[in-house]
Amino acid sequence: MKNKTRLWMGITALLLIALGAYFLANAVMDSLMNFRSPLAGDPPLAGDASGSALSRRVVVVLVDALREDTSLDVQVMPYLNKLRQNAAVATMHSQPPSYSDPGWATVLSGAWPDINDSQPANPPDDDSVRTFTQDDIFAAADRAGIKTAVSGFSWFEQMLANSGVDEGFYTPGEDSAADMDVLGAAVPWLQDAQYQLVLIHLDQVDYAGHHQGGPLGEDWAAAARRVDAMLQTITAGLDLEKDTLLVISDHGQIDAGGHGGTEPITMLEPFVMLGAGVVPGQYADIEMVDIAPTLAALLGTSIPASNQGRALTEMLAFTGEQEEAFNELQQLQQEQLLQKYQTAMGVDGFQVDGTGSAATAMQTIRSQRLARERIFRLVVTVLLVLLPGYFIYRKKDRNLPKYGLGALVAILVFHLLYAVVQGNTYTLSSMADANAFILCAAQDMGIGLLIGWLVSMLWVKGFREGSRTAAQTSIDFLFILLYMLFLPILWNLYRNGILITWTLPEFGSMFIGFLSILQSMFVAVFGLLLTGLSALVAGVKKKA
Repeated sequence: MKNKTRLWMGITALLLIALGAYFLANAVMDSLMNFRSPLAGDPPLAGDASGSALSRRVVVVLVDALREDTSLDVQVMPYLNKLRQNAAVATMHSQPPSYSDPGWATVLSGAWPDINDSQPANPPDDDSVRTFTQDDIFAAADRAGIKTAVSGFSWFEQMLANSGVDEGFYTPGEDSAADMDVLGAAVPWLQDAQYQLVLIHLDQVDYAGHHQGGPLGEDWAAAARRVDAMLQTITAGLDLEKDTLLVISDHGQIDAGGHGGTEPITMLEPFVMLGAGVVPGQYADIEMVDIAPTLAALLGTSIPASNQGRALTEMLAFTGEQEEAFNELQQLQQEQLLQKYQTAMGVDGFQVDGTGSAATAMQTIRSQRLARERIFRLVVTVLLVLLPGYFIYRKKDRNLPKYGLGALVAILVFHLLYAVVQGNTYTLSSMADANAFILCAAQDMGIGLLIGWLVSMLWVKGFREGSRTAAQTSIDFLFILLYMLFLPILWNLYRNGILITWTLPEFGSMFIGFLSILQSMFVAVFGLLLTGLSALVAGVKKKA
């Protein structure tokens, strides 16, 4: 009777683990999608405009997903490399998550995704796009009476709904045909000097990476060549003695196609700026947050109020007086941003003592709060590791090493299939299609579980003692495997908490924890089937 009760308790526990993992996986991803900046409800207010424009107008060409190595390939993008000869050129660095939505918000606001209140993962549809709550360069231009225009993907319409954009063309398309429509809408604005800030978003390179074989394929190169020709058309509509052209990207892509994760290639972007107000040359690496304040300096607008970057004054033809005046405005903007962030975090005492120091102080505030929270979470994590381990040890099951080896085999097979055979990464870059990713994880864990289960069951001779004993043996193996999968989940708990709340997570540990939650769910579900199969095989064998 005791053994029967233990068996049913094990089955019930597997059911609860499957349900719990399902709801937890959904809650984790929902908390990522629903993350809001600490400044969302009380953003800093914009300061004064500098009023000292260096350019008649600025045209920003945002080539979605253009990798820096592609942009440097003279065979693929000869015209862009010709422009480099008379441009201020640098390598640009972004921060995770390397999706378009947070990248666009970073470019236009000058604030990192943790602050700019973008959606950390791209919205699933146009109805889910979040309007900017933080100040941006288009809103700054609107305050300065500058006429603006945007031509690009449909998300921009809702994102910039409150930013005072005067003219817009927005398409749901992402391929080369959509880019032709985008360019066709923008050309008349380029011929009309009254549009002083124009954003042109070209998407076909990203499309090729996602749908046509990734960045190493010929379709990717062909898309980049078409974009290169479009740059020539755009430049033909400008007078670079009076106008400024900026060519950038929002993120890169991994070789297999996809982005969103923390791979270095997804967070390196080209930066090519030329024309009025620009001092040509090869410059040191810059940050993506530096774009918005640099645009403000070129246009003579106020600096976007949540900006965490610095104007690239070394690239600009400022007089000494202009630079000094702009730096004073930037100092004031940084002070106001830091004060707002301190209020949101419930701390004080930090001061701005130079360009970039606000971002450093904000990072210190964030790190100190995380450190305090992690002390408590470390205690919880250690207890959750030790308690099950203690009970496993107390049981003194002589088959424990065999279960452990089977569990290791299951995990090893999963990772061989997931990473080596299918080429997935341990980042969000492999989650371009959520349903396909989940099916892949289910398949790989199912195969790994089956092999690990067979190793354990055959080694301990689990089919020899009857149906109930075989079923219990399967459950014992499953709980050893689940314990091993529980460890990465606990690591994520320690690093990031159960759900994402006031700050973006450490994406590496978050992804590993999320993947382990999925693995645990599939182990519990498939494990119930294997438990029944164990009983069936043992019963048939006993009768035979």
